[in-house]
Order: sequence, then C-alpha cells, then structure tokens
Amino acid sequence: MRIAFHLTTCNTCQKIFLDVNLPNEVELQNIKDDPITEEQLDEMKRIAGSYESLFSRRAVKYRAMGLKDMELTEEDYKKYILEEYTFLRRPVVVYDDNIFIGNSKKVVEALKTKFE
Repeated sequence: MRIAFHLTTCNTCQKIFLDVNLPNEVELQNIKDDPITEEQLDEMKRIAGSYESLFSRRAVKYRAMGLKDMELTEEDYKKYILEEYTFLRRPVVVYDDNIFIGNSKKVVEALKTKFE
C-alpha cells in the first residue's frame, strides 16, 4: 500500500505535503470524501502495531462524546476511527511497510528523509 490519508481542508496536512516530496505513486485519499475502509485500517494497524497509535485524542468529538473519561480498548479505537474520520491522527502516510502517523516534527522529518 502506498497511500496518504488526509483531509483536503486541513492546513497542516497541506503544508506537510508541500514540504515533503511524496512520490507520484503515493495515492492521496481525502478521508472525509473517501472514508477509510476496514481493510485499510487493519493494514495500518498491522504496520503501526495498534489502533490506538492511529487514534487522535485532539479531535473535538473525543471530549464531546465523553471518550476522554472512558477506558478505550483496541476494538473501541478501531470502531471510532471507522465511524468518524476526525478520529484518525493526520496525516497518515503508508509506503509499503513504512508508516508515518501524525504531524509531529519527528514524524515530518522522518517522512522527508524517506523521500529525499
């Protein structure tokens, strides 16, 4: 899989993609218009090691739904990411067996290094 999951309305995602020289074979998938499939999420989890690592606690709905006060399981993380695109930490770039999750400086630098 060679794909970048993002939101076209996310300025941070756009800035990262301008900064990083993604190869042409990396497909851009706007998760709002083209939701993540269970198969895609399962593959991301296989590479990342957990659904929790893909889950965004910064999403507005995380607090609004009271999730911050709950003990979530791996199945919960999976369910919420599939139900609501805002729960995916963005962007997520999958390139073969490499995965880059989120927008921390460390992740963006690793992404740049991968595609220099």
